[in-house]
Amino acid sequence: MRTALPRTPAAAPRDCDPPMHRLEMRMPEGLPFAAGTFDSIGPMSRAAFPHRHTFYEIVHVTRGTGTHVVDLARWELRPPHLGLILPGQLHHWEDARGLDGHVVLFTGDFLLDHPGDRDLLRRLGENPWLTLDGPTHARTGLLMAELVEEYGHGADGFATVLRSLLHVLLVRTARLRGPGADGPGASGPPPGRPAAVAESFARLLARTGTDGRPVRAYAELLGVTPGYLTEAVRAATGRTPGTLLREARTREAQRLLARTELSVRQIAARTGFSDPAYFCRFFRRETGTSPGDFRKHHDRRAPSIEGGPPPA
Repeated sequence: MRTALPRTPAAAPRDCDPPMHRLEMRMPEGLPFAAGTFDSIGPMSRAAFPHRHTFYEIVHVTRGTGTHVVDLARWELRPPHLGLILPGQLHHWEDARGLDGHVVLFTGDFLLDHPGDRDLLRRLGENPWLTLDGPTHARTGLLMAELVEEYGHGADGFATVLRSLLHVLLVRTARLRGPGADGPGASGPPPGRPAAVAESFARLLARTGTDGRPVRAYAELLGVTPGYLTEAVRAATGRTPGTLLREARTREAQRLLARTELSVRQIAARTGFSDPAYFCRFFRRETGTSPGDFRKHHDRRAPSIEGGPPPA
């Protein structure tokens, strides 16, 4: 595994855009996941130039000096830290010296066993840089080391173990409050009604995002117009409610295809589609493959994760 710049014209950044890194998997049984030290992940794990990812990155910094920059927020390194970089965020390491620790990389596709982890990641992204106390640092270090060891051995069932360990890491990190926060963004999203509307939409989406209701139905539930909801969600996430709804339905369909024996017709109904043929067209448009092919080849592909979320 390594992180890499896109090699195809379709994935290359536009002129004046920062580079977009992807996960490049080389194992025949490769998963959209990697874990290791800064050294083993490669030089791009310490990239000093602004760039974006198509994947999530969790860093446990145990040593080093300098500054970590995410979008417009800057954090001076005073290890130990635990940090999260979300897909699409602009980040780099500035004047970093002696940077050491562990790095975990994964895409949204890796979260099929724990779909609720996406909501955890979204909430953790509101406070993405933590300074850890001694006991928390020790527990986090042990968990990160387990992830690295399990990934390196690749024994039978390692994908399930990795997903479970990652879930534990996210849940434990979500419990950290107050004194664990340090630097810009520690108090969460900016106050104001648009932020509150976006947060309420996210909670509704986590509960009902696969039942097929349109954006206007969410706007009615929240007591705002569809246009106001779109602007609030776009301001908070950089994306539209429609995009997030499509992604929620796609993720649930992927989970059901990969983890259950339900028929395509049943999965279509479970994800809010009355017409299985339309569901198949939707799934192919969103994922680039048919439901049948996804079920047949899941976890046996060697993905090179490129591009970003589906267009709004």
